[in-house]
Amino acid sequence: MSFTLSDLGWSTHFAAQHAANPTCDPFRITAVHRDRLIGINPVGESPLLSLDRPTGDFAVGDWVLADEHKRIQHLLERRSLLKRRAAGSGVGTQLIAANVDVLFIVSSCNADFSLPRLERYLALAHQAGCYPVVVLTKADMCSDLDDYASRAQSLAPFLTVLTINALDQADLQLVLSWCPAGQTAALVGSSGVGKTTLANGMTDQEDATAGIREDDARGRHTTTARALYPMRNGGWLIDTPGMRALRLLDAQDGVDEVFSDILELSDLCRFSDCQHIAEPGCAVQTAIDDGALDAARLERWRKLKREDQRNSETVAQSRARDKAFGKMVRSVMQDKKSRKRL
Repeated sequence: MSFTLSDLGWSTHFAAQHAANPTCDPFRITAVHRDRLIGINPVGESPLLSLDRPTGDFAVGDWVLADEHKRIQHLLERRSLLKRRAAGSGVGTQLIAANVDVLFIVSSCNADFSLPRLERYLALAHQAGCYPVVVLTKADMCSDLDDYASRAQSLAPFLTVLTINALDQADLQLVLSWCPAGQTAALVGSSGVGKTTLANGMTDQEDATAGIREDDARGRHTTTARALYPMRNGGWLIDTPGMRALRLLDAQDGVDEVFSDILELSDLCRFSDCQHIAEPGCAVQTAIDDGALDAARLERWRKLKREDQRNSETVAQSRARDKAFGKMVRSVMQDKKSRKRL
């Protein structure tokens, strides 16, 4: 199967950058491995070499320019980028996908459903510059779809929420309609929410799926790597492994967008530096007392803001904070010892 550059998601945004380096050929990254990259263009798929930067600097969905020897010379400026704080105690960044138009946030209508997790993915989408669509799977196994849909819808007034059976062709067409030909979607969600079944139906792939565990209503992790696949309607899909933890990174604007209702209330507080705890004239606490705002949502907002600030620290900032904290602890301990002597 052959594709034009337009079919692959090429646009004037990338063409303008290519014009500055017309002797190189454009490729779109379809897979990222530790030692090599795979790219596609109208000629077909090909291994690509990156001589001056590690493969971890590239994301599935990136556009690059390569010379006649398939050596990457330029990484084109992205239109959007999904990223998170890498696992472990370091401060590294893990790239999830690039140049994504629509982010399908997949959850399921069972015990896996989680508003806090959906808020995280919504913040990720807004920060990256993608249009979020919440897809609630396993609708055929649920007797109260409206409850799940209304809870997801409560997160934003105009949020698109779809409840589907991933094995139903009409439902698959509904999801596909949100990412037409020439555009790119990404699937994100926890392991076992039905992402692989959904991806298989959207792309006609035959990746294996695993059953649901009885104890917690979760399926087993099946997708192990990110890759770019053509969808049945001419769009493109980046499937991602299930994420046990999504640690936001540099996502303050995304968090603010998801919790814009709290920020709007904050503007009505008597004091501009109101912490929304017990200050007089706090519009946020008034909204909680009146039942217009859930107190749990306020706590989730605080938690995400603290987490994003911590995850976005540089190594130097992290060390300085830990050093200051250690100094404070030592000071408190010395003060206690002095009091005992008295």
